[in-house]
Amino acid sequence: MDRTILSAKNDDVDKINDAILDQIYPDHEKHVMLSADSVNLDNNTVENQVYPIEFLNSLKASGLPLSKLILKTGCPLMLLWNLEPSRELCNGSCLILTDVRQGVLKCKLITEDVQFAGETIFIPRISLEPSSETLPILLKQRQFPVYLAFAITINKSQGQGVRNVGLDLRTPVFSHGQLYIAFTRCTSDEQIKVLLADDVEDRKTPNIVYMEVFRGLLL
Repeated sequence: MDRTILSAKNDDVDKINDAILDQIYPDHEKHVMLSADSVNLDNNTVENQVYPIEFLNSLKASGLPLSKLILKTGCPLMLLWNLEPSRELCNGSCLILTDVRQGVLKCKLITEDVQFAGETIFIPRISLEPSSETLPILLKQRQFPVYLAFAITINKSQGQGVRNVGLDLRTPVFSHGQLYIAFTRCTSDEQIKVLLADDVEDRKTPNIVYMEVFRGLLL
């Protein structure tokens, strides 16, 4: 709850998470969780098409976990699905993995709500279907709805306040307000560290602002 790493793109977040996982808890076993991916054949537009499993595994969409989750006990996770909001088990909830069992992840809930903080919960493998607007086909994925969370995307961090923030801007932000969101996640300007690419001139990074948003406003 006290620290996080933020980056602009999912691919960069994945690389950071993998690098930290390799370094931390060296004595802990790696658990590889593979998804079961298929195509929803209820829709006639895809009924007669055949898609290789490798292609289905490569598809990524908002709200979907990776098709190949690599986890260690003790690692932080973020929940990607609303399982039970009344118990703080909703999209964006923070967890610590404590054990891996047959078909279920045993976790500890990390939250500021004293009623649920530290509660032991079990995350099952569930069937997920992303919106048809986010992918070219109707994908059905069966996987644990979690994401390794040493690092998260700037957009996913909205609404959170963290004491220590590492901001990876080797890949600059690309949308309106993204840089503002990143810097305001930290509760103290003295506790945020920014990493820029080695070839960046003048140690600057672009701030994306769509001026059209402000047109017509009275000053």
